Amino acid sequence: MESFFKTSLGRLRLVSYMEGISLLLLAGIAVPLKYWAGDPVLVRIIGPVHGILFLVFIVLTLSVGVERQWSFTKTTVRILISCVIPFATFYVDKHILKKEAEAASKNK
Repeated sequence: MESFFKTSLGRLRLVSYMEGISLLLLAGIAVPLKYWAGDPVLVRIIGPVHGILFLVFIVLTLSVGVERQWSFTKTTVRILISCVIPFATFYVDKHILKKEAEAASKNK
């Protein structure tokens, strides 16, 4: 867990987990409770948290993309699209970000 805080790529991976979980909580629990049970409390709490994490994810993705000189269309856009599809951030972490982190640690 400590490695997530040491590098910008690690911070991106951490935020991608948090953003993915917040999207799942929002779409899977809070919104159904709002419309089926008439209780919008969780949407009022999770919605802004998810929004902030979404924006942080976008900024970090662009920042890491520039830092690591990713192809904009091949890598950066794929990562950015993942933040609007449930479970996609977890897939991107496993198949793109984790490999990038392993390659970076080998180069040290």
